[in-house]
Parts: sequence; structure tokens; C-alpha cells
Amino acid sequence: MHKGVARTKDDLMNEVKTYIQSAESLALIEKAYDYAFEKHSGQFRRSGEPYFVHVLNVGYILAQMHVGPSTIAAGLLHDVLEDCEVTSEEMSEVFTPEITRLVEAVSKIKKLEFKDEKEYLAANHRKIFIALAKDVRVIIIKLVDRLHNMRTLQFMPEEKQKKIASETLEVYAPIAHRLGISEIKNELEDLSFYYLHREDYYNIARLVENKKAERDAQVTKMIEDISQMLTEKGLQFRIFGRSKHLYSIYKKMKTKNKRFDEILDLLAIRIVTQTETNCYEILGYIHAAYRPIPGRLKDYIAMPKMNMYQSLHTTIVGDEGRIFEVQIRTEEMDSVAEKGVAAHWAYKEGKKYDPTKEQQEIEEKLTWFKDLDAVTQDVSENASEYMDALTRDIFEANVYVMTPKGRVIDLPNGSTPIDFAYRVHTEVGHSAVGAIVNEMLVPLNTVLKTGDVVQIKTSKQSVGPSEDWLKFVKTNQARNKIRNFLMKKETERKSEYVEKGEQMLRDEFRKRGYDEKEYVDHKKLEPYFSQFQVSTYVDFMYAVAVKSISAPSVVEKMTNSRGAKVMDTESLAKMYHRDGSDRRSTSVSKSGIRVAGVDSMMISLAQCCCPIPGDEIVGYISKGSGVKVHRADCPNILHEKKRLIQVEWDEIPEAKYEVNISILSHDRNFLLTDLVTVVSQYKANLQTINSSVNNETLTCTTKMTLLVNDAEHLRNILANLRKVNSVITVERTIR
Repeated sequence: MHKGVARTKDDLMNEVKTYIQSAESLALIEKAYDYAFEKHSGQFRRSGEPYFVHVLNVGYILAQMHVGPSTIAAGLLHDVLEDCEVTSEEMSEVFTPEITRLVEAVSKIKKLEFKDEKEYLAANHRKIFIALAKDVRVIIIKLVDRLHNMRTLQFMPEEKQKKIASETLEVYAPIAHRLGISEIKNELEDLSFYYLHREDYYNIARLVENKKAERDAQVTKMIEDISQMLTEKGLQFRIFGRSKHLYSIYKKMKTKNKRFDEILDLLAIRIVTQTETNCYEILGYIHAAYRPIPGRLKDYIAMPKMNMYQSLHTTIVGDEGRIFEVQIRTEEMDSVAEKGVAAHWAYKEGKKYDPTKEQQEIEEKLTWFKDLDAVTQDVSENASEYMDALTRDIFEANVYVMTPKGRVIDLPNGSTPIDFAYRVHTEVGHSAVGAIVNEMLVPLNTVLKTGDVVQIKTSKQSVGPSEDWLKFVKTNQARNKIRNFLMKKETERKSEYVEKGEQMLRDEFRKRGYDEKEYVDHKKLEPYFSQFQVSTYVDFMYAVAVKSISAPSVVEKMTNSRGAKVMDTESLAKMYHRDGSDRRSTSVSKSGIRVAGVDSMMISLAQCCCPIPGDEIVGYISKGSGVKVHRADCPNILHEKKRLIQVEWDEIPEAKYEVNISILSHDRNFLLTDLVTVVSQYKANLQTINSSVNNETLTCTTKMTLLVNDAEHLRNILANLRKVNSVITVERTIR
């Protein structure tokens, strides 16, 4: 693409006619020219020239890229909606809905108000990339618009120059690179470099110029030698020297901390031939004639870059020890290397354009394009978050790994097999249970390197992603998929527990002779939330379901009753006081239990449910063992009618009470350490601990026996155990 300048309609149409002859298409472009010329009449740029010169040159550059007539028309019209008070409806009537959609997508965001400039830019860019995910023509127009603005940036104030150049370098040049349009990318980078680091720009330009005569002579001599060799082999080829653009030299000097004269590929030669086979033949002849530098051979033909770039790269030692980088490619590869998607989908006369089909082809050729679509769908409306995710997941994706079938997946530095799994497919990520990298089983948090062959082991029995994965995943896509899964699972789990809690309360009210419909109601229960240290109905029912709040205590608070109605204390008193008098005596056990109406009875805590101070309790008159004190919700006495007796906590001795708990969690390293730490922090004595792993579900069940002070002490411990990473449920158990 040469840097021509269009001044008239003839300049534009002559360029268009080099590849478009259809009278209808030419008429459409002329119509767009005339319409834009009329609408921009009276508008001027900072340079003093008519504003229309800008849109004319955007159309001209697009024609140089051989895009379709609708794209050229949209390029000519790209500022009409924004600057000329033309409505979308009017444009659709004059042209087509397709052209109007392109213009709308390209138009900048001006009227929205944002907190700061960064948010404005992020929002503007978000619109660009969302449009790109729908139609690649939008970004091609936008890139050309920015290119011409950069070519005429000298008329802007210095502060504005730096801001626009910085934005160009951070956003537009990378997307041009991703689309493989190296001509535009290189020019955007060099222009931005000039405005941002002018002193460095001139220094490198001077160094290049000082070496130019010497380098040209060296390259010319090498070209002559290689040309003679390849001609003798009967090969068809073009060979020429290529110069490194200034920003790439500057970037290598900075990132690799090298001096100007240390950069190997300043002496560069490109050979363009007919077929892939010719490319490999030429490589073989060159390596036979010159010593290749180890580690510098790169085969981008067999494994193209993410932007479709294909070429063989090798670095050789020429005469007098001079270093040359040689690129070998076909004519088609050379065209794609310079123009990227614009070359691959260049307009062909007579072929009907199908934007939907083109987008599908782009997704097949540009594998990162699917990632762009995923980021666009996954990220929230927050523009800054969107741009952060886009930069991290796509622009910084420079680690290239492969599936066993050879599909290349690009990932950011630091990515793991889980990031890889979610790039392949959401369900692959959700069901991942292991990873094989280069035929070796590795942990899921292994950092991947370019060239790794990755295989994800999945299981239909997988319980899904673990919260621990969030600690090491790198890509925003994986992080969002994991979070969404965990949130959905938590919602479903809590929904199940809410139903269970409601049923437990209904059963308890019915057992005590109350109408459960009158009490198990959100509004009726809400005043009691604070008394049980919860803030929502869901949390309340969840606590009832896992028995950190006992159903009997809820019933008693709501009905102002003490004890269950099924306890026929009077009958039991008569059983033990044959005179039938109403006289009551009281017995208090060493465990601090008061038993009304019973003398000289042995009182002990039941070992099945292990009641502790603060639990709702009931006495069970056993045969030969006195009164056994159970939790009121103990399943072993729920259906007992005749042997129950009213008991209550009295003066609680300073003692520790045994409780049994069960913890279900995802299996991970250091899980037991974290659980024991919580128990220790809350000053409970750990009596026993036993843990078992279910290999099919990759879950772990941990059972503990603790010594605690009372129910409040236990509630605090259970609440904090539930906060431990990977923990799914924590329940108090009954033997």
C-alpha cells in the first residue's frame, strides 16, 4: 500500500477502478462521495484545509486495500452521522441499512458523560471492539481513519498529539497487528513513536541513516550471491532487502536491553517464491551454503501466527561474519503478511459479498477472534473492565500452546491448563479434573509455555470448578466462567437448603400442635432474624437446615412456649410420685441439667446427638440408665411420646462439651491445615479428625469431634469453617 494522497474525486475513482468495474458499485461510491462532500461543506480541519479532505483520503486508502464498495462508501460517510446532523433513518433511506450500520459502529462516542478521560477512551474502545466482533469491516475503516489522522497530526497541539499517539500505540496498532495488517501497524507505530519519543526517534533514524550505505552494500552483495545460487537451481523467486521500521528497533533495544549494533535482523532479506515446497527448498539451499544460527529458525508456514502470518524465518552468518535474517514465503503469504485480513478477503468483482459468511471465515482463520467474542459476552458493561480483560486476554496473549490435534491456542503469560480448558470450551473447563502437558500428568496450576501440547482430562462425575482455581487462573474468560458456575451452584444449593429449612420448621410446628401456615411466613419470621444473628430469609432457612439454628428454638420464640407439647410432664410426675400430689422436686445433674418433678434420678447427656448448652433439649426416661438428655431435634426421640420429660439448662459448669461435625469440600492441598487452623483460632479442642476423598467427584469429607463451650461457641466455629476456600457444606452430625 503506497502512501498516495487523494485530492479529487478522480484520484479516488481511478484507484477504485483498478479492481472494481461494476457500474452499480462505481455509482454507489460516487454517490457516497457527493453526499459526504455536500454534508461536510463549510467544515475545516485544524490545518485549514476542508474537512472533506480527511474522509476522501479514508476512502482512498480503503480503495488501495481493495475493500468492497459498501466499505468504501461507509469510509466516505464515517463522520456524517457524528458531525453533520444526519440521522440514521435518513442515511438508511439514501443508502442502505448495511452501510448505515457500518457508519454507526465507526462513529465515536461524544455525547455520553464519563468520570474521566480514561473511562471515555475505554467506552469508545469497547464500542469499537464489540463492533469488530460483529463485522470486521468496522475496524478496517476505523484503522484507516486513525491512520490518516496520524499522518496529519502535526497540526494538533502538542498535548493532543501525545494523547492521540499514546492511544494509537496502546489500542490501534495492536489490533492492526492482530488482524495481520502490518503495513498499517508499522506506520501507526512509527508515527506514534515520533510524537511520543521524538528524541529517541531522531537518534535511531540517524543511526539507521549512518549505517545505510554500508548496510545497502552488504545486503546487495548477499542478494546477488543468493540470486545466483537459486537461479542455478531453476527456481522462480523475487528477492529484495527490507528495512526494519524504527519503532521495532526501539522496542527491541528497550525490551532486550541491547545496543543498536547488537540487533541481529537489521540486515534483512526477503525471498518470495511460488509454492510452499519452493519455500522449503530455498531454505535447504541457504542452510547448505551459509551457517545458520541455532535456535533462530522459525517455521510459521507449518504453524501460522494468530494473525494468519506465514513465512520461514532463519538467521544466517554471511561473509565476514555479518548476520542476516532471511524470510522465505509465497506471493500469497507475502500479500497476507502486509495486508492481513484485508488481503485475504479482498473484494473480487462479481462475487456476492456475504458479511455473515466472512465473519465465520474470520473465526476459522483468526482463532483469537472467538476469544474476542467471548470477552465481549463475558465482561460486564463496565468499559474499563472490558478493556482490561481485552488487553490481558487478547493483546497480551503471546504464549502459544496446542491441543493434541494441533489446534493452536494463544494465551497470556502465566496461563495454566484451566485457562486453556476454558479457551477450548466452557464445558471442558467445568468438567476438568486433570491435565497432561507434553505427555506428562501435571497439576492444574502449572504455568504453560509456548510449544506445550496440552490435553485436559474431564469427567462426567466432576462437581465443577473449585473456588481455588480463581487463585491461579490468568484469563478473564476463565475467571468469569468459574465465578458464574460457583454463583449458580451456590444459588441452587441455598435454594435446596431453604426448602429443607422450611420443611423442618413446618414439621416442628405441626409436632407441637400449631398451624405451620400461620408461622412459616417471611413477614412473620423477619422480626426474629436479628435474634438468631442472620440478616436474610435465605440465610435464616439455611441455618435452620444445617441446624446451626434449631427448629424447636424458633418455635418457642415465636409461640412464647417452653418445651414440646408432646411432653406429658404431669403424667410422668405421677409415674414417679405415686401419691399423685402436685408436689415437684428438682434434680440438677453435673452437666447443669434441671429436671422438674424427678428425684434421685441419674441424668446424663445422650451420646448420639451430643447436646451442648444453648441447644433446645428434652429428657428421655430410659430403662436402667435414668434420664438421657437429647437435643430436641434428635431423630432418635422425635417419634417418642410416652418417655419424654421436660428438662432445661440450669447453672452451666465450666466444662467442654463434645460435638460431631461433618465438612464436605473440594479436595485440594493444605485443606486439613486450613480447617484445623480455624478450630484452633476459636479455642476449641480437636478430639478426633478423619478425612476421606471421593475420587469420582474429587470431593473430600472431613469428620471432626470437637470440645466446645456452648452453642454460641459452636455457631462461630461452623460459620468460619464455611468461609474456608473449597468448603461446600458444614453440618453438625448425629451418630
